[in-house]
Amino acid sequence: MTQSSIIGVVALAVGVALLFFAWRASNAPVDQVSEALTGRFTGNTMWYLIGGVIAAVAGVALLFRGFASA
Repeated sequence: MTQSSIIGVVALAVGVALLFFAWRASNAPVDQVSEALTGRFTGNTMWYLIGGVIAAVAGVALLFRGFASA
């Protein structure tokens, strides 16, 4: 397994974990009220979502790069 693939797996795992935390945070009562009143999630939930998507996409890209070069 190449170093690129290992980093890709780690980045993908971090991205999935952040997306899980974002999902849990979006179901919190405070976040539900905030979304109902303002139409958007709280800042922390948005950072979890953004970070999770970026990390997951980067992880998948690194995994494909690692498998393509192998």
